[in-house]
Amino acid sequence: MSRRAGSRRGLLAVLALAVVLVLAGCGGSAGGYTPSGPWRPIPQGEPPEVGPPTQAVPAPAPNPSNPESGQQRAGDPNVVASRLTVPTGLAILPDGTAIVGERSTGRILQVFPDRSPARLLMTVTGLDTSGDGGLLGLALSPTFAEDGLIYAYISTATDNRVVRFPIGGTPNPVLTGIPHSPQDNGGALLFANDGSLYVGTGDTGDPALAQDPTSLAGKVLHVDVFGHPAGATPVYSSGLADVTALCASGDDKLYATDAVPGRPDELDQLVQSGDYGWPAPTPNSVDPVTTFPEGQDGLGGCAVSGRTVFLGALLGQRVDIVPLDPNGAPRDITDVLAGRYGRLRTVVVDGEGALWITTSNRDGIGTPAPDDDRVLRIVPPTNSGSSPL
Repeated sequence: MSRRAGSRRGLLAVLALAVVLVLAGCGGSAGGYTPSGPWRPIPQGEPPEVGPPTQAVPAPAPNPSNPESGQQRAGDPNVVASRLTVPTGLAILPDGTAIVGERSTGRILQVFPDRSPARLLMTVTGLDTSGDGGLLGLALSPTFAEDGLIYAYISTATDNRVVRFPIGGTPNPVLTGIPHSPQDNGGALLFANDGSLYVGTGDTGDPALAQDPTSLAGKVLHVDVFGHPAGATPVYSSGLADVTALCASGDDKLYATDAVPGRPDELDQLVQSGDYGWPAPTPNSVDPVTTFPEGQDGLGGCAVSGRTVFLGALLGQRVDIVPLDPNGAPRDITDVLAGRYGRLRTVVVDGEGALWITTSNRDGIGTPAPDDDRVLRIVPPTNSGSSPL
């Protein structure tokens, strides 16, 4: 088959954050955020299926009992952190807070949904931040409750690689030798339900690498927690230009955003051994789920809730909402936040159905506001129009 056939928000009560961060050295009060008891597992499962924000449903209310964070809370209630530098990687911790990695500084910060000031946890050193490289994807170890490990996709002077570390610890290599250049470095990380790791890479400006089976560039890789191939080869899917985000549905359907130069950006549903037709379509190339033309593109974030995919768009400066029918086909694509916060990149859905979104306005391309860059937390209503809570 030919590859190209032609191209919430809800009212919340005060958050009861009755957990403690399972990170070395992170106990006690954290810049205004005070855990209220020992950590216990949060019930797991698919987050509530959510729909787009509406003006009729106000944003989450901040916690008024925290006097130390009044300055942060005086602003936009959607903004949970501000004055960051190109926040790119983001992962939700078991206590409902998040860790955020800054691409160009290597700083990793803890960000709080009650809008307490962000807390610096550590800095990853040894990065090559030229072009679009640096500290890119972040993901929690599938056994994070036991080992406290964080995985990161980083650019170094010699390669792109996946490393892992506890907070404050030294990054240790997991998967090395991914080609690196000033452009199209990929950087997506996603752990599957079985504990294996998917890694999205870019073609580094050399399109031929995307369909070269001997190269790790322009691919989605599939490895175990030690970086060993999950199958006969680490390559899961190929023929991709720049895999900026990966996300998966509750039924294990795997999606990727591919930023394709000179063509509409794509949302792809990945299949093992699938070729996605970059740079040249083949008779067996897989068609994208949908595409986004110039001006609406710059896809850099991907999250799934129910049968809805949420995509962050840098050039489009919005979040695209892609509902999928039971067969996985898109229907009635809409968007939210258009032009409101500038360039939007990472999108992650938390256990309450809220979308965490990062801006990318201090990347040398955007036009930053005084409080950029920001991390947003938007709580859409459910598809039936009521709060998931």
